[in-house]
Amino acid sequence: MLLALNMARPLRIEFPGAVYHITARGNARVRIYEQARDRELFLGIFSEVVKRFNWLCHAYCLMDNHYHLLVETLKGNLSRGMRHLNGVYTQSFNRRHNRVGHLAYLEPRVLSRK
Repeated sequence: MLLALNMARPLRIEFPGAVYHITARGNARVRIYEQARDRELFLGIFSEVVKRFNWLCHAYCLMDNHYHLLVETLKGNLSRGMRHLNGVYTQSFNRRHNRVGHLAYLEPRVLSRK
């Protein structure tokens, strides 16, 4: 008999100067931007997050059902900033489109350190 061990997901490595490639995809691969205004809303919230959490944005790409971000965290605060970005955007998106529930989940990856 094989036993499955429940193993926790490894902790995200966060430190000042880390560069992350972050992707977030809509649940069940649904669209996370219904209209051009949704993309503008996301970019506005992302801009606020970059300022508030002292990040550097090196690149971004918004696709219909997911996004890619290349950010550098000067204070090692990726989790806090991403929670704010996805939470505020999801609440705003749901309000605009009369929806409830989660919109996306995260798959962050650390690429390099300066």
